[in-house]
Amino acid sequence: MRIAIIGTGYVGLVSGACFSEFGVSVSCVDQDAAKIAGLQRGEMPIYEPGLAALVAGNAAAGRLSFTTDLAAAVAGVDAVFIAVGTPSRRGDGHADLSYVFAAAEAIGRALSGPAVVVTKSTVPVGTGYQVGEILRGTRPKGGVEIAANPEFLREGSAIADFMRPDRVVIGADSERPRAVLRQLYRPLYLIETPMLFTDVATAELIKYAANAFLATKITFINEIADLCEALGADVQDVARGIGLDGRIGRKFLHAGPGFGGSCFPKDCRALLRTAGEAGAGLAIVETVLRVNEARKRRMADKIIAACGGCLAGKSLAVLGLTFKPNTDDMRDAPSLEILPRLIAAGARIQAFDPEGMAEAKRLMPEPVYCQDAYQTMEGAEALILLTEWNEFRGLDLGRVKGLLARPLVIDLRNIYQPQEMVAAGLSYLSIGRPGQRARHELRALA
Repeated sequence: MRIAIIGTGYVGLVSGACFSEFGVSVSCVDQDAAKIAGLQRGEMPIYEPGLAALVAGNAAAGRLSFTTDLAAAVAGVDAVFIAVGTPSRRGDGHADLSYVFAAAEAIGRALSGPAVVVTKSTVPVGTGYQVGEILRGTRPKGGVEIAANPEFLREGSAIADFMRPDRVVIGADSERPRAVLRQLYRPLYLIETPMLFTDVATAELIKYAANAFLATKITFINEIADLCEALGADVQDVARGIGLDGRIGRKFLHAGPGFGGSCFPKDCRALLRTAGEAGAGLAIVETVLRVNEARKRRMADKIIAACGGCLAGKSLAVLGLTFKPNTDDMRDAPSLEILPRLIAAGARIQAFDPEGMAEAKRLMPEPVYCQDAYQTMEGAEALILLTEWNEFRGLDLGRVKGLLARPLVIDLRNIYQPQEMVAAGLSYLSIGRPGQRARHELRALA
């Protein structure tokens, strides 16, 4: 089979590399000539574990190529995937579909034969049908059919998610697109991956509903963490206790500073906008967004309070800037809300992130960016763990104590156990785990 993928961002590049690993001939198309030239040299525009090797291997085998020539890329293909960005639109929070519609128009003009055009970008319900109208307008001879194939890739583990997914969702209203996509995903049938075939509109909504539900789980456990702190309970035990219930599940029950990234915030906003236009309320999703944004601000207040209520002239060490580990993505990262508040309060930030510092420097020029984790701690009044990269999980605690001006660690990801920090002579503050005062007060009430 031969396919073309329009867009070499996160979704397009990962999908293209993985499809080529299935033995499919893939042409990835982008208007950015510099990006395409870099990809042809083997330079990755994003950080994703294993991606560079996967791209290099399939490019060398002749199955994966990169071009700016759309017409050449779509000539004779079985399917064309639209995998361009859908950022939040300024003003109303809806998904900006201008890139999707521009891609559809360009595809319609470039196609010379029949093909299936598939939206892989995350798009509001009804977008696929709008894409179909554009294609019919630019290519009135017909022969082009549409489908929706939403992605469910987690940054940091995207290749594994593509190769061994929980499910594949295919939205199509006729048999030909279903047949093409069924054949394209045939290797996954061999490992008995569930395939859900539905209509285009339902497939589009499944993606938004999934992300909104996961965002809700995160927000729920974060609020339970606040209650745990007030009552002297342990949120990690609570999460384990409820997560072992098969109806709930253990994933996405990790308390922290709030969710961020390229998907959850913008997709929740877009889903709210879609629901408003349809006259349907989504009070839960609206609350999730509001609570999540407030939580990031509250984390800054938590840090200030832990440092004695005043940050003027104090240096703080920060480990982790990206919204999650194993990515260089800074979009809607909690650090972008927390660090500016600390700086405004008078703090001097010394920060390190294994992959996100280039983008962080562009977005936040004020912090001092360090070469490694330990350099951030030199003379700092506190160490703040903001993203749970693996290399931060096994710090030399004796060295940490020796470098800090004050032995205070504020762990917003619960990477460490309180007892090991106390044994190392460190004052330790984490999320949703009991303090001695809370336990004492609870026992007094008993």
